[in-house]
Amino acid sequence: MEKYDITGMSCAACSARVQKAAESVPGVEKCSVNLLTNSMTVEGTANKEDIIAAVKRAGYGAALSGASPPEKAKKAKNGGLKKRFLPSLILLIIIMYLSMFHGMFGAPLPAPLEDRALNGGLQMLLCAAVMIINSRFFISGIKGVLHLAPNMDTLVSLGSLASFLFSCAALYKTAFVAGYTGEFYFESAAMILTLITLGKMLEARAKGKTASSLESLKHLAPDTATVITDGEKKAVPVSNIKPGDIIAAYPGESFAVDGVVISGESAVNESALSGESLPVNKVAGDSVFSGTVNLSGYIEYKALSVGEDTVLGRIIKTVSDAAADKAPIAKLADRVAGVFVPVIIALAFITVAVWLLIGSPASTALTYGVCVLVISCPCALGLATPVAVMVAAGRGAKEGILYKNATAIEETGKAVTVALDKTGTVTEGAPAVTDVYCFDPAGEADLLTLALSLEEKSEHPLAKAVVEFCAEKKIKPIHTERFKAVSGGGVTGEAGGEKVYGGNLKFISGQLEVSDDILKETDALSAMGKTPLIFAKGEEIKGIIAVADKIKPDAKASVKALKSMGLRVIMLTGDNSVTAGAMAAKAGIDEYFSELLPDGKAEIIRELKGDGKVIMVGDGINDAPSLTLADTGAAIGAGTDIAIESADVVLVKSGLYSLVSAIKLSRAAYKNIKENLFWAFFYNAVCIPLAAGVFAPLGITLNPMIGAAAMSLSSVCVVSNALRLNRFKPFKNDIKEEKEMKTIGINGIMCEHCEARIKAALEGLDGVKSAKVSKDTGTAEIEFISPVSDDVLFAAIKEAGYEVR
Repeated sequence: MEKYDITGMSCAACSARVQKAAESVPGVEKCSVNLLTNSMTVEGTANKEDIIAAVKRAGYGAALSGASPPEKAKKAKNGGLKKRFLPSLILLIIIMYLSMFHGMFGAPLPAPLEDRALNGGLQMLLCAAVMIINSRFFISGIKGVLHLAPNMDTLVSLGSLASFLFSCAALYKTAFVAGYTGEFYFESAAMILTLITLGKMLEARAKGKTASSLESLKHLAPDTATVITDGEKKAVPVSNIKPGDIIAAYPGESFAVDGVVISGESAVNESALSGESLPVNKVAGDSVFSGTVNLSGYIEYKALSVGEDTVLGRIIKTVSDAAADKAPIAKLADRVAGVFVPVIIALAFITVAVWLLIGSPASTALTYGVCVLVISCPCALGLATPVAVMVAAGRGAKEGILYKNATAIEETGKAVTVALDKTGTVTEGAPAVTDVYCFDPAGEADLLTLALSLEEKSEHPLAKAVVEFCAEKKIKPIHTERFKAVSGGGVTGEAGGEKVYGGNLKFISGQLEVSDDILKETDALSAMGKTPLIFAKGEEIKGIIAVADKIKPDAKASVKALKSMGLRVIMLTGDNSVTAGAMAAKAGIDEYFSELLPDGKAEIIRELKGDGKVIMVGDGINDAPSLTLADTGAAIGAGTDIAIESADVVLVKSGLYSLVSAIKLSRAAYKNIKENLFWAFFYNAVCIPLAAGVFAPLGITLNPMIGAAAMSLSSVCVVSNALRLNRFKPFKNDIKEEKEMKTIGINGIMCEHCEARIKAALEGLDGVKSAKVSKDTGTAEIEFISPVSDDVLFAAIKEAGYEVR
């Protein structure tokens, strides 16, 4: 995808013309033109020079993004508007004094100017000066006509020129036709240009505010950094830093690029990227990221990723691409904008003709025609969608929500179903071994040796938990051959000439006969939310290692919030049904599908789409097919690169509360877009008939000056409405930790050791936050972060050697 900077666009009709020109080039597959950012994105195999040439033939300027300094061009444009407006305003005030103030209020004038012809002549000269100062309107308007693509500037220039020429004719008759007292409209011609210029200034200022989030991201990284070469430190531009360079970061400085710490120790503020306010300690071997701030110590780090390849660079590119993209809802406005200006010009001529036919004076007919030209506003139509998209994309980035395109901003809030992957999404994704049951007389060490020998070659999170547990126990693996991982099931291999297995109950049951005692044990572990992994050698099952993963602290509150928003929440997992059910219950999820392979998850998503739009949230490679298939794929920021690439939305902070915020922000943005489009259509639908004099019989009329002011303000209103999205409040502010307490009477608590033993047993349960045990009262007061059944609590107390009262 290539991005181009476009110059010369003044309204939605211009952007429609540019898009049509680019799409006419062979090889262009998709094109999106953004009036707000004066940019165009093109996908396909078309030659860049051919695209630029096509846009130039349409009457506009085009260059590859970055080929010209857009910031300087923007400042020059804004400065040019101010330079045009101030002298225009001064000249307009003089014209109004000569005409309206003198004629209506009797304001004094020098004796020579009491003569109507001389007064009119001076007004003509001053008005001509205003037209010359604002000649850009006429140049752009004429170009539009010559390229058969009239635009807003065409309407403005036609309205002003018509008033000027009519007034010139009236001035001629005043000077040479005795008794003629026709009206002059020089103040209207000048007023139209001055007010439109003022509107453009206000619009440009409001547009600048919409890009503030993106600009603030760009300024997070410093412009220079201290690079160490052969022991010598030298400040160099960040753009000159290459991967492998050694960089020094002093306290208070921002990191210039992504890298790894090679020496030093410090606390780093990563809130700009993660949103977390607490500093993160960094030592040798830890990663640091561009845009984060070194708070306390001196650090030297090696550059790994630079420029757009940094995390910050990718975030900026994602937000920028989303802002340049076009939401589906904008298609209606595009179709209208493509024919808007020609239709308005035709309506203006029809208005003049109708008023002349019914016997009205030429001045009256012209006034209504000019008013139709200057009150019509294609700008409001063109800005309605992109301003809301840009503000939403920038606001989302500040909250760690990256919408990859405008479609994602619009579609995310339309979902009726949210499908959540379990591991790493609902849960922490960092499971740990909780129980070891050995059925082999050889002992626990042999079971762990067998498990380690198989699982050390697997990349599954449960396998890593087993490997870490064995490492703590200082277990050494034995040589294993013919290793094979079965997706969603387990692992196999050969050790000592015998077949070895490890995996879930379903997988092992397909290899060996499983006794009722083992089935009972696995059911009990699953009921506690643990995942039992069975290990066997030859025809004999050696034991069970139970692994458990904790649900994320925000999961229950987030699921509750999603439900309150009218969403159906479903959990998908490859885990067994009992464990899945226990985890779903802890998170407050009523529906779940278990024992799913990647294609099984994708099939569930396909079925759910029959009931409405679906959001799929995941973090693993196995989630990529489902993320791609869903209407909106949301990837957890800590997930795999494949998952992030497959997703439409990236939740940088990895918490489910970010998903709630993403949906709420999407709904707010879509509502804002509809408000903007309604205002744009309503404004034109009401104002154009009013300007044409349809309501004149009722005594309701409009003059061109008020029409020009209304047209200018309409665009400002649309942009200002979109800026309200900056006040969006993310869901994280609403999360309150739910506390549940329970007191259990216990017999046999004799001393502090008893208290400690029971406390350890209870606090080792998933869902228990703390336990306060007292020998004096013979009770245990338990605080929970998620529900735990009484049976599980009683079993833990009994296993510790005590009796529940």
